[in-house]
Amino acid sequence: MKDIILCGYNWSGCKALQILLKNKFNVYVYTHKSNYYESDLISYCEEKKINYTTEKISYKNLPFKPDLIVSISYKFKISEEVLNASTYKPFNLHPSLLPMYKGCSSVTWAIINGEKKIGFSYHYMTGKLDAGNIIFQKEIDIEDYDLQVTLYYRVMFISLMYLENVLKKVKNKYTGKKQIGKGTYYSRGAPFDGKINKNWSIKKINTFIRAMIFPPRPLAKIGNKFIKNKSEIK
Repeated sequence: MKDIILCGYNWSGCKALQILLKNKFNVYVYTHKSNYYESDLISYCEEKKINYTTEKISYKNLPFKPDLIVSISYKFKISEEVLNASTYKPFNLHPSLLPMYKGCSSVTWAIINGEKKIGFSYHYMTGKLDAGNIIFQKEIDIEDYDLQVTLYYRVMFISLMYLENVLKKVKNKYTGKKQIGKGTYYSRGAPFDGKINKNWSIKKINTFIRAMIFPPRPLAKIGNKFIKNKSEIK
């Protein structure tokens, strides 16, 4: 295994690239433009003199036949045609314990739903979203004082510590474990459109407020008023 395509973004994409380069892989990167408050994978590629593009990955624009395709925080679904171009099975990092919380905003919804644990899953990619065999999973506690931002970055920081081990498993053609059960799925967009329902319990309102805190993204709100904590609700 030598030639790797990394589909990545944000801090986690930068960290994944750092790990791949440390392991002497030849890497080409597909990424997105970053906001000022996000770690910029484009800048990191330029610093490390790594070829990259902000075009969506497709079979037609592949720079070479990849030994492996790795997806870390990439926003686009990768087509089966592209996945099948990889010599080794392509894999993705998802911030939940699959099959629970497939789709988007998994950490946010886990807080809102009062979960005690979240975690992450490295899984093989297939034509179905977040449905492939599990390569590696790890549980992470959700603390009562966690905000969306603290929990999300803790999940991502811990998950990237295991990337090298996952690469070894994939190289050794580990088939992974089938996901058990249907699980849950959440689509893209702010939960409940970011709006607090005054009929919710105080506990749920407070939980929802914490789940929405990820500066500088919008806070939870009532009407047009943004809410930082439950004491602001009248």
